[in-house]
Amino acid sequence: MFATRFAPSPTGRLHKGHAFSALTAWTAAKAAGGRFALRIEDIDPTRCRPEFEAAIEQDLAWLGLEWEMPVRRQSDHLADYAAVIERLSQRGLLYRCFRTRKEILDAIGDAPHGAMEAARPGPHSPQEEARLLHEGRAFAWRLSLDRAREALGEDQWNSLSFIEEGEGPNGETGVISVRPDAAGDVVLARKDTGVAYHLAVTHDDALQGISHIIRGVDLFEATHVQRLIQTLMGWPAPTYRHHRLITGPDGRRYAKRDQSVTLAELRAGGLTAQALRAELGFSSGG
Repeated sequence: MFATRFAPSPTGRLHKGHAFSALTAWTAAKAAGGRFALRIEDIDPTRCRPEFEAAIEQDLAWLGLEWEMPVRRQSDHLADYAAVIERLSQRGLLYRCFRTRKEILDAIGDAPHGAMEAARPGPHSPQEEARLLHEGRAFAWRLSLDRAREALGEDQWNSLSFIEEGEGPNGETGVISVRPDAAGDVVLARKDTGVAYHLAVTHDDALQGISHIIRGVDLFEATHVQRLIQTLMGWPAPTYRHHRLITGPDGRRYAKRDQSVTLAELRAGGLTAQALRAELGFSSGG
């Protein structure tokens, strides 16, 4: 069955960009007679807040959307992600990285072969790792591309792909060859949160039977590493449908960090859901 989802992080109020993405996914599910799920991606305890989660549901209901119950809240399922990390670790696909974000960024400027070399720092020596563990230093679990390639074998590694029904930033569509090394040795878990975005999202898409991932084109590049994780775990390969990003009067895309006008503010100003849907290109009937 066709199944898709809208998966916001409760780190602020929703804006027009969120409304467009949610309506795009919901409308597609409705047209296909399929499922539409709401997932709350709240794995960042420093930025996610319960009031924002409540506001998300209020805003989506105002737009006229309905979704499956219960809503999956990622912070309630950290043990699920820890089990995946343990499986990958036992297979030798992860390594502990004690380097700080600043050290990684500094290394990018020093790497003789560019940023990609610095994004694949590799394991510490056994002696250094033992010392850092003894000191209680915080670390992240990184996915080793070298070990992943060895585990899959050259044929499977080189044949990784995904189906794009929308468009990438450069018009990419159809069958897209995966570039597993595009993001380097990505972080899959941190000591403070227990899990990172790429692992949590691929786990939940598989668990919830998501057949179509409909999201903004700004996440197109993330698909490459996510397809690698899905393949390593034996999870199904969804179909992807990346959509355009809507922009404000200044030509910039809507973003929480830019304090874009929120749906709550628009609602308080008298804008109706029907008017917003029409502005975004959706009829009042969906």
